Amino acid sequence: MAFQGTTTKCTACDKTVYLVDKLTADNRIYHKACFRCHHCKGTLKLGNYNSFEGVLYCRPHFDQLFKMTGSLDKSFEGTPKVVKPEKHVDTENANKVSGAFAGTREKCVGCKKTVYPIERVTVNGTAYHRSCFKCTHGGCVISPSNYIAHEGKLYCKHHHIQLFKEKGNYSQFENEQEKTASESAAANGEAH
Repeated sequence: MAFQGTTTKCTACDKTVYLVDKLTADNRIYHKACFRCHHCKGTLKLGNYNSFEGVLYCRPHFDQLFKMTGSLDKSFEGTPKVVKPEKHVDTENANKVSGAFAGTREKCVGCKKTVYPIERVTVNGTAYHRSCFKCTHGGCVISPSNYIAHEGKLYCKHHHIQLFKEKGNYSQFENEQEKTASESAAANGEAH
């Protein structure tokens, strides 16, 4: 008896899936490499994905789209919807869902990159990534309840107090750079 091959096709790429590379999720068959988040294209595993209307998402993007913003049709119950197997992904719904990401135009003050709701810290109307919201002086992790903003820079309370005590008051803190610059200019002028 000769090997007759397989006629099983991948839901994502519509190419033949061999047993060694076969992954089944939501009654659909994928190549392991084709099992990816619709938004970020990250490779998924059976334990870290969700799907909505046949569209695959990693957990962070699924949470961002549906748990934080609600569903597109307001009937989403918060659990992945089980769909019957079909040959193609519904591209109309996929584009509608991924369009929800397009409205996120807020930029992080720290790194100037887009900040998504799931990773955003907002203080006084200013958005930061959680990883960018740190002390300017020591790089310490800070939170909205334990920081001080001074001259557009963030400080943990400990380092801000330390710097303030060293300088005596805010005017000395702000003017030290100007004083140092004028002293070095005077020293350079006397040397000529």
